[in-house]
Amino acid sequence: MLDLKIDSKKVLLSNIINAVDNLKGQDVKVLDFTNIDNAPCRYFVICNGTSSTHVRALVTAINKGCRKSINQRPYDIEGQENAQWVLIDYIDVVVHVFQKNIREFYDIEGLWGDAITTSIDSRY
Repeated sequence: MLDLKIDSKKVLLSNIINAVDNLKGQDVKVLDFTNIDNAPCRYFVICNGTSSTHVRALVTAINKGCRKSINQRPYDIEGQENAQWVLIDYIDVVVHVFQKNIREFYDIEGLWGDAITTSIDSRY
């Protein structure tokens, strides 16, 4: 029997990546936690913007794109005030939008070195 079940987490992930790509988000990476016990979620999407304005625009694009395309709203959003590190929590997918220097300082990818990391090629 053919399984036609759609993986909603991967659809959400795809929408997030498309929104980031459309607004020229930089250094986009996906950390896959699906094979890690007690992981905080299934996936992290990490990217950076060039300024606080760019970070805010990326966050807005992600939220609007996911809401319009798949009717998905985040559970919570943190860090919008100063827009140095904004976290968008979709429960199974958590998005981190950084300014570059803040991303380098916190090194999220290094903290989760046991995750499968995929770099998303960008045209920018």
